Amino acid sequence: MADYTIVIFLDDEKIKNIEGAGLASEITEIGSKKAVRVGVTSKEQKKLVKSFPDLTFDSFNACILPEQAENILMNLIVAMKTLDVMKGAIMKLYNPLSGKELRSKTF
Repeated sequence: MADYTIVIFLDDEKIKNIEGAGLASEITEIGSKKAVRVGVTSKEQKKLVKSFPDLTFDSFNACILPEQAENILMNLIVAMKTLDVMKGAIMKLYNPLSGKELRSKTF
């Protein structure tokens, strides 16, 4: 079970892609917008926060990724035809050096 959730709000193109992947039953309404929710473990959540320092989770432990990261996640969902993609997505989204100054050794 996921501890956290990434919410992807869907426009008409994204809805077509989700339906084309056979995931139409995963589309929910949040407010008046259609969305899908991707489960995230606490370990993955920590990596996401490290890669995206401005990322915030609401009181429901849900967040919205920056556009570029959301596009990567959306492409994985459509390609794999499942919302259970975070293990693969985290490898593309997580940057362990994010926010750290690069150092070089002199010999």
